Amino acid sequence: MRITLMVLRLFYVVPYYFIRIRNYGKEEPPQHLEAFAFIKNATRRASDAGRVTIKTYGMENLPKEDGFIMFPNHQGLFDILIFLAACPRPFAFLAKKEASNVILLKQVIAALGSYAMDREDMKQSMGVINKVADDVRNGKNFVIFPEGTRSKVKNTVAEFKGGSFKSATKARCPIVPCALLDSYKPLDEKSIKPVTVKLMYLTPLYYEDYKDLKTIEIAAMVKRQIEEAIVQMPKLN
Repeated sequence: MRITLMVLRLFYVVPYYFIRIRNYGKEEPPQHLEAFAFIKNATRRASDAGRVTIKTYGMENLPKEDGFIMFPNHQGLFDILIFLAACPRPFAFLAKKEASNVILLKQVIAALGSYAMDREDMKQSMGVINKVADDVRNGKNFVIFPEGTRSKVKNTVAEFKGGSFKSATKARCPIVPCALLDSYKPLDEKSIKPVTVKLMYLTPLYYEDYKDLKTIEIAAMVKRQIEEAIVQMPKLN
């Protein structure tokens, strides 16, 4: 229902947005930074049209230098749109293979230089992990959802998969835990009532903080930090 509302209120620019984003995905050499700025503007307008307010906290926790990975909990289909609309730093993201065939999302993945992972294909998955690590070493930022799929229980965080952190350990980059609150509401509830979602960037873990930990231990630590933040976030204005 909310997607329909967004499209109806922006019907006059939707074709333009789609064509521009598609073209960004085909450009050689890629123009990822320009594409990000364009997609950010489009996503902000879509959020406003869909009556979604996004509140962000802790932006001072983002590392000063690019080349980091953000690891948020995964609540709904709107999650990546929250980052696209609200994150002040350009990034790409890791999506599951099925998402790479969804119209518009497919074009956004190409435009930003993001990757789709086939979790049933170990060789392909390791290739993607290595590509992300290489990109991060070269100063690119990423969003990776360590639950692998969205939680079905509203603001409850599901198990974090240790393998999700392999790109970070290979790149030896900062890990930024990110807490999402009520992000399931915009697209997973059958309503067009105004909603507010919250995103909090937590204190990053630098390589020195986690170099002696196994990925499963890093996953547990990040999950715990996000769960603690979710408890506090309803109190924030």
